[in-house]
Amino acid sequence: MLVVTRLRTPSPDPTAEQELRGGLLHALGILAAKPGYDGGEVGRNVDDPTLWVLTTRWENVGSYRRALGSYEAKMHIQPLMVHALDEPSAYEVVEEGTDLNEAQPRSIG
Repeated sequence: MLVVTRLRTPSPDPTAEQELRGGLLHALGILAAKPGYDGGEVGRNVDDPTLWVLTTRWENVGSYRRALGSYEAKMHIQPLMVHALDEPSAYEVVEEGTDLNEAQPRSIG
């Protein structure tokens, strides 16, 4: 599965950008140590330097959810999420010849 989390710094303030950058790189290191992690990157938008992305790949949704539920994630990653855009972030990878999950929301709303 693929997880794409977009985040925005409150302003193009260099201090805020450095703090978010450091936090995202630390978050990537925490996630990389978890079972089921297949890779990831931190990026910054080339047209809007206040927009950042944390992209990770996982063996399955359970691995991703367990990683987010870990103590380290709760302590170091969740505080970064105040900067996250309010949008869905988890995607299944589409490959030729595979069946997709049913097209229905996963949350109850």
